[in-house]
Amino acid sequence: MHRGNSVVYNKPMIDLVREIRLRVPGEHKPSVKLANPELLSLVIEIYQQSSDNVLKALMRELLSMAGPPWPERLMHNDHSKNDYQVKVYRGQAQLVEKKDAPVQAAKRKIIYRGQVVQ
Repeated sequence: MHRGNSVVYNKPMIDLVREIRLRVPGEHKPSVKLANPELLSLVIEIYQQSSDNVLKALMRELLSMAGPPWPERLMHNDHSKNDYQVKVYRGQAQLVEKKDAPVQAAKRKIIYRGQVVQ
């Protein structure tokens, strides 16, 4: 399911992640989980390394359910890892674009009885 720049994980997508986790090699199992902000990027990397056709089919299905730009990244071998992050709110996982680092705000002025205090 795709909404704007974020991906909402629905029940079929969660089931696919579970199935993918069962089939991936042992060194990748700890990273394949919904709490991983880099999950879909990791899936693309594992797809490129894997020779298991069933695993590849599951990964293609997950990326197609995630919506654009994920299927295109799989086909174009694009590895821009730092563009998205997973945010979980009340049990709903969403994939949203990362924003630039926040700029430090100027030191706040404290005013006491009409005068600026340091």
